[in-house]
Amino acid sequence: MVPFLTHNRSFQVLKLNNNGLGPAGGAILADALLESANLSKAEGKKSNLRTVICGRNRLEDGSARAWADAFAAHGTLVEIRMPQNGIRMDGITALAHGLAKCPNLQYIDLQDNAFMADGKLTGVEAWTEALRSWPELLTLNLSDCVLSDEGEVPLVVTALATGSNPKLHTLALQNNNLETQTFSLLAQGISTGLASLMLLELQWNDAEDDDENLETLALSLKQRGGKLFVSDDDEVEEEEEEEEDTNEALEEKVRGKEPIIIDNSADALADLLSNVNIR
Repeated sequence: MVPFLTHNRSFQVLKLNNNGLGPAGGAILADALLESANLSKAEGKKSNLRTVICGRNRLEDGSARAWADAFAAHGTLVEIRMPQNGIRMDGITALAHGLAKCPNLQYIDLQDNAFMADGKLTGVEAWTEALRSWPELLTLNLSDCVLSDEGEVPLVVTALATGSNPKLHTLALQNNNLETQTFSLLAQGISTGLASLMLLELQWNDAEDDDENLETLALSLKQRGGKLFVSDDDEVEEEEEEEEDTNEALEEKVRGKEPIIIDNSADALADLLSNVNIR
């Protein structure tokens, strides 16, 4: 793979999920991508790399710096997904600095990596600063990322709620020990800094059933056609609504409100094949 990643500079999407790379294997591949970017630069060509998906590979801090250097060298990423890699605060900090060099990022998924360690906020601070480097950001998944000490409002959430990424459409903050203070901040920013938000995922946080802030968030998102997820029941309800919409569409076709289009191409092909003799 190293020669391919180094010398083939046409591909745009790289997907490497659950390959058992580990820190050493991850660093080798990241270094190959870095060399690829350097070769393109030497030839006066812009990188074609747009998407890197590398989840569940135990990349850890040992390869994070190499990945960060590669991302910064390419500078062209639109989508980055690195969930469940055991990356800790030092590695997360390095990635923030590297990805900050990719101003066209639209999709970021760092789920289930750790932004904090022993109360230190280095990783959270680095990502809070990097957020404004991505004006086109649409989707951000920071679920299970240890964004703050229990009950405290994460700096990242404060930045988002106050408009760091005005085009943000989807925000996932599941299982981050968030409490009512954070929900209050999100509720305050839902019509201003988060005016484009359509999907907010807050499952498995410390939410009370009667939290007025969550009610405000749910109503505001519903009015714009969006959705707030606070519990597993919300997901079940969403699936049921989708099923009902499908059933209603089928019923309308049956009642004649919409013509049912029957594709006879398969039958026609079968008739033609019936006339073919193999000798």
